[in-house]
Amino acid sequence: MDTKKKVYAGVVLSMVFWGMTFVWTKIVLKYWNPLTIILIRLILSSAIIFGFLKLFYKIEKIQRNDYGIFFLSALFNPFLYFIGENYGLKYSSATLSAVIISTIPIFTAIAARIIYKERLALLNVVGMIISMGGILLMLNDKGFSFSESGRGILWLWMAVFSAVGYGIILKHLTGKYAPATIVAVQNFMGIFLFLPPFFLFEYTHFIQTPITSELLINLFFLAIFGSSLAFILFTIGTRELGLSRTSLFSNLIPFFTAATSFLLLGEQFTAIKILGMVAVIGGVVMTQLKKGEKSHHT
Repeated sequence: MDTKKKVYAGVVLSMVFWGMTFVWTKIVLKYWNPLTIILIRLILSSAIIFGFLKLFYKIEKIQRNDYGIFFLSALFNPFLYFIGENYGLKYSSATLSAVIISTIPIFTAIAARIIYKERLALLNVVGMIISMGGILLMLNDKGFSFSESGRGILWLWMAVFSAVGYGIILKHLTGKYAPATIVAVQNFMGIFLFLPPFFLFEYTHFIQTPITSELLINLFFLAIFGSSLAFILFTIGTRELGLSRTSLFSNLIPFFTAATSFLLLGEQFTAIKILGMVAVIGGVVMTQLKKGEKSHHT
């Protein structure tokens, strides 16, 4: 397998992991509140990545003038993004949450076009539209009503626009640092952003909640696959394929979430949902079909 195919495979795998995080989080939410989940995920993820780098590689030194950029990155993601995602998930279904989050590529492509001059071919845009049509079919299958899910959707939209800001900063950082370093540093900084609200709002509940094997297993899945490997693979994709193309893979998240929800949570597949999933996959494939395009790198 050549390098580019490996990058594509890695990006798809990151979407598999992120699609599954909605289900894992839904399980962990039975025990802990969102801030607690995010904080423990970041602590575990930072320890795992830094430990791996210390044992097998070299921990890169961050330039002094880049600390502010890393802090802004951590503010957007994990802080604002995960707050929006987790509270959105708390008030919405796993699949609905994934559907709203999957609008991120549209706004990211617009931002990348303005800031980094990344371009998408007409075929890619058509693929994006088809993919979004598939997402809407999946959403319609859920019997969507704003009045029933308004609170969750507002949180999820905060996550969407935080992700766009994060993607723009990530594109800049990939030109200077290794993907694992970027993810480890931003997750480590994120710990300190989450500590104050955790102690203010959730510490008492945290110490009163018994620890179970179900909680620990799903928590480690979130830390290893959701907060570590998925972000590293996505960062590699951003560096090699460009921000717009990599972000467009996010439309696969509802597919993997629906499949995982079917297997673990008992959510059902209908003809409309299956049609929507097929449209999503076909649309994402079309977004990657243009030949000869070179991503703009900074």
